[in-house]
Amino acid sequence: MIGQRGRALALATTLGLGIGLAGCAPSSSESGSGSGGEGGETTLTVWSWRVEDQAAYEKIFDAYEAKNEGVTVDFKTFKATEYNKILATGLSGSDGPDVPQVRSYGQLQPTVASGSLVPLDDEVDLEGWDDNAVASAKGTDGSLYSVPLATQTVQMFYNKGLLEEKGLEVPTSWEDFVAMNDALLADEITPIAVGAKDDWTLPIVHEVLAAPRFGGADFQDAVATGEKDFTDPDWVASVQVVGDLKKYMPKDVTGLAATDAQTMFTSEQAAMIPGGSFDLAVLQKGNPEMEIGTFQVPAPPGSPEGSGPTTAGWSDGNFAVSKKSEHQEEAMELVRWMATKEFGQMVADEVKQLSAVPGVTYGDPVLGEMAKSYEANPSPYLLLTDFRYGSPAGTDLLGTGIQEMLLGDKDATQVSSELDKGVKSWFEPTKK
Repeated sequence: MIGQRGRALALATTLGLGIGLAGCAPSSSESGSGSGGEGGETTLTVWSWRVEDQAAYEKIFDAYEAKNEGVTVDFKTFKATEYNKILATGLSGSDGPDVPQVRSYGQLQPTVASGSLVPLDDEVDLEGWDDNAVASAKGTDGSLYSVPLATQTVQMFYNKGLLEEKGLEVPTSWEDFVAMNDALLADEITPIAVGAKDDWTLPIVHEVLAAPRFGGADFQDAVATGEKDFTDPDWVASVQVVGDLKKYMPKDVTGLAATDAQTMFTSEQAAMIPGGSFDLAVLQKGNPEMEIGTFQVPAPPGSPEGSGPTTAGWSDGNFAVSKKSEHQEEAMELVRWMATKEFGQMVADEVKQLSAVPGVTYGDPVLGEMAKSYEANPSPYLLLTDFRYGSPAGTDLLGTGIQEMLLGDKDATQVSSELDKGVKSWFEPTKK
């Protein structure tokens, strides 16, 4: 897919980070960007959209400060849905961060195109890292602009105690999966917690429930070369899988937010929830007594030959250096540290995410389980890794489409056709 990304550079700026929106970024008196303290001390500001990780990052940066005398890291978080505009405004002015947390793949490109980031090719060594992770941190010009933070995966979380209480086991076939859902429903327990009011979650739900049905990584290769597109019968059938499983979701699924679905799961009203590895800390905090497990949903009937259970993944939350930082040397040193195993291990231990740094170990058994599943049967979160390089983005189109399907306004064929038409307005397949 890398070949088509270069052709998408001109389109990347249409993704709309909203540069120039006055008033979104904090004032200089609030941000402390590039401020120097008495005795030659330097304060580096780090911005992020991960409000829920505030305490974890403060602990991580305390460890950095302890080893780097004279440097203070001021970690600031903003609402995720407002972050892109806030960051664009901050980077274009004098009140932005020294080290911004940036998006990945196609969503990184507007920030790169704005000229706001320092290229890192000669500063950071990512040799031996996962190719998918490194691709997430590069511009369409092939240069490296950030250090990957985490490998995110999507999978089915489940309540181990609840399943054991009901005499149910992790399914190893689609028939077992359906039978388990039927048994839970008969016992008046919602089998699968989904919050379809937030349409951005629905491509994740689709990946968890139906990636084997469209063919996972093999389908990615076929779409990349133009051999197949999103009107392919296997893709349409995979969208239909989500519609067929609606009966196992909350009755008011399209009226529930993602946080409502998480609450259903942590309050043990629902047995399972499809989600990302980034959800783990939230779920554990919501019910510390619950024993959470994960599994790969078995392949639905009709899946292409050789297409089995898979764990889709991507990289996200990367860190970069602002060109307008008044302390670029210190900012660069911090970002170099973010590529070390020391930082990666703290991300795993404190943030409870799968670090993008190779060689990290996982004390949390659920994190370890997710890491092993991804290593054993990886596939790309296709619409995020390959179809966010233009507008409309693939994830936006599928999210809205599945929401409309669950509302009864469209069928799987219509959803797939509109996805295909939307991405073809900017996507060009590579040639073999």
